[in-house]
Amino acid sequence: MASTSNTLSLPVVLTTKTPYPLPSQKFMIPATWRRYQLSQLVNKALSLSKPIPFDFLVRGEILRTTLGEWCTENGVGEEETLEIEYIESVLPPEKVSDFPHEDWVSSASCKVPGQFFTASYDGSIRSFDYSKNATSSTLAHSAPISSICVVSSSDDTHIIASASHDLTAQINKITLATPGSSTSSKSTPLATLHLHTAPLSSIVSNTAGTHLLTASWDGLIGFWDTTVPVKDEVPEEEVGGRGGRQKRRRVEEGPRPPRKAPIEVLKSHVGRVSGVVFAPGLEEKAYSCGFDSTVRVWDMESGVSVHTVTASNKAFLSLSALPMTPESILVTSTDRTMMLYDVRLPSPSDTNAPVSFLHPATPSCVVVSESGSQQVVSGAYDGIVRLWDLRSTKGAVASFSPWEKGVKVLCVEWGRGVVAVGGEGGFSVWKVGENVLS
Repeated sequence: MASTSNTLSLPVVLTTKTPYPLPSQKFMIPATWRRYQLSQLVNKALSLSKPIPFDFLVRGEILRTTLGEWCTENGVGEEETLEIEYIESVLPPEKVSDFPHEDWVSSASCKVPGQFFTASYDGSIRSFDYSKNATSSTLAHSAPISSICVVSSSDDTHIIASASHDLTAQINKITLATPGSSTSSKSTPLATLHLHTAPLSSIVSNTAGTHLLTASWDGLIGFWDTTVPVKDEVPEEEVGGRGGRQKRRRVEEGPRPPRKAPIEVLKSHVGRVSGVVFAPGLEEKAYSCGFDSTVRVWDMESGVSVHTVTASNKAFLSLSALPMTPESILVTSTDRTMMLYDVRLPSPSDTNAPVSFLHPATPSCVVVSESGSQQVVSGAYDGIVRLWDLRSTKGAVASFSPWEKGVKVLCVEWGRGVVAVGGEGGFSVWKVGENVLS
């Protein structure tokens, strides 16, 4: 094939799940054609008024070479008909802005219009507007914050929940100053959440903002409502332990917020719980992952683990559920893989092996596209953020380094057309997609 590839044509059937299908037919495509020529063919056949760039998937791999070279590398004969799926191309990620921090950024949110929220190892929650102006800073915890989430947002008032290594979570009301006014932003702790006996790893809110889930290294998951109690639900402990007396006293200046108890404690993991999420659109369910090599499905009404996916010697670090297929879970692990599990199936075997996406370094975090498409973003300890299409398992669609090589990425968040990246290098925002910061 290699010696005749200049004149050879290959039989190809083009398929798609985009809104731009072609009539079913077989094309004879020159073996010298690459992605660009194939994209031109599709656009011409569809008579599109505005050209749309397409990428092409051949047996789970995005075409990067000529068709002839791909066939030679993969041992495909010239008479064999290739089924190629075309998908809309992704523009290369583009840096929007950097937001320097004095300490590592462990969690971030870009879901609030006009604002970015970050959480840092110095125990503070910060917010910035799109012009890079700092709009608030709240010392919320006496130890590193591991995770934050937006519970609700209205005008300039935002309810932010945070989880920390100080063994507590907290619900905070942050009221931002109106631009041009003489007033300053104000932060009020509404309640502290008390259950865990080891550092917390994650906190998430349901869509309605009525409930929270916390995950901890103590193997427990807390299920909470977001109502603010009028008095303590948990007895006050003697100040001390983690974080020390002096720093704890500095955090707790002013009236102390009420101490809140969970409405349910989910017990099943036998090691650290590293991540937890509500099932998209199925909030009577939740998913968790942990260092015990399991992904667990929870029935929130009963508080019982109803299904467990067990892997072989994998410490799981983070997870994200797919909005369009909420039974599909992406999980990153210390063996340098990102796995796609169908939680309706039993534990992986030769007949139902999960889809695997290999990384050259440990992937620390993953987030699914806000649009419900097949695109996801992962961040890794090699300092690289990778954009994946779940239909292409053999390599990332695009990648970028927010900071210098080797500076670890600790969190990624995707919303409003941008990917927010936090880590040892601070906080960085990148454009991914068409609509940005709308």
